[in-house]
Amino acid sequence: MAPISDKTRVQREPFDAAAELERIKAASLRIGGVVLFVGVVRDFSQGHGVTKILFEHFPGMAEAKLAELRDAAIERFGLIDLVIVHRVGELAPGDDIVLIAAAAEHRAAAFTGCSWCIDELKKAVPIWKKEHAPDGAVWLETHP
Repeated sequence: MAPISDKTRVQREPFDAAAELERIKAASLRIGGVVLFVGVVRDFSQGHGVTKILFEHFPGMAEAKLAELRDAAIERFGLIDLVIVHRVGELAPGDDIVLIAAAAEHRAAAFTGCSWCIDELKKAVPIWKKEHAPDGAVWLETHP
């Protein structure tokens, strides 16, 4: 199992995107570009209003999968560093959900690595979401 570090976290509390950006930039002076993706709770999804989203995870396994994902992306895209943070618990529209910061010597690797990471995270990491709407709540099987 890949080591779990502060570079891959599941947490309830908000994250500071600006602080994460500064931290990843400090990893190496070879970094020529950082792509930062922040997923945010919307107030409308799949044709209805959303009042909140509940994110739950499989403790231990979610963190391990994030660490494996990080290792795979660094190797596959030649990234210098990568940070992945996903929040769990109850989040309201406008709240940040997930942060991925991919750093590389050149922008193409950072963009490709970041995009690949969010797609793979949604497929492979055991984190589930329940959308609450004015007329009820539903667990979503897949991530759009």
